[in-house]
Amino acid sequence: MSQTVLVTGSNRGIGLELCRQLKQRGEHVIATCRQASDALKALDIEIIENVEVSDPASLATLAGTLNGRRIDWLINNAGIAGGLGLSDIDVNAIESFKRMYEVNSLGPLLTTQSLLNNLGDGSKVGIITSRMGSVADNDSGGSYAYRMSKSAVNAAGKSLSIDLKPQGIAVGILHPGYVRTDMTGHNGLMDTDESASGLLARMDELNLENTGSFWHSNGDALPW
Repeated sequence: MSQTVLVTGSNRGIGLELCRQLKQRGEHVIATCRQASDALKALDIEIIENVEVSDPASLATLAGTLNGRRIDWLINNAGIAGGLGLSDIDVNAIESFKRMYEVNSLGPLLTTQSLLNNLGDGSKVGIITSRMGSVADNDSGGSYAYRMSKSAVNAAGKSLSIDLKPQGIAVGILHPGYVRTDMTGHNGLMDTDESASGLLARMDELNLENTGSFWHSNGDALPW
């Protein structure tokens, strides 16, 4: 029996590939984004546009559109990238920090909270984060705004895993790997199909016993 899977940030990159592979698996896919790309439209799946994950009003509209429909998997994929090294931090950088936090940290939390009525016993929530949010794994410094935003969403994901466990909802905190996408300037160690396949395997394995874990898409446990 097919599941209903909602993917945010689905118009390109990893989100687009997740939607493609989920459809191939026979799942009913709900792709949300700000504006659908031609590649997304070509998948012939359900698309909901004008969804901004950092805007509570936009998320309330999304919840209204879904109207209580059951969501088996919610994959919080939407995010933005950016560097900001030590020498780049000035008065004008504050807005960049705020935007990174709004989208990468608050976005998955607000989205999950807004769609709680659509989730239930047996549902799963995936948060696509980055190992750059790991404090223990940081051996190169820099990227202050991005690292801090991902550390924050990791903390949110861990709290969500505790708060949602009594409702039978598991939460996975997932690093996609260093993937060749527009976001990375097409630098990376793997392509989107390999990353998406690994992420879906981690979602398959996610349960109430391992909820709140921080995983690489290849299955390795990552340090906080």
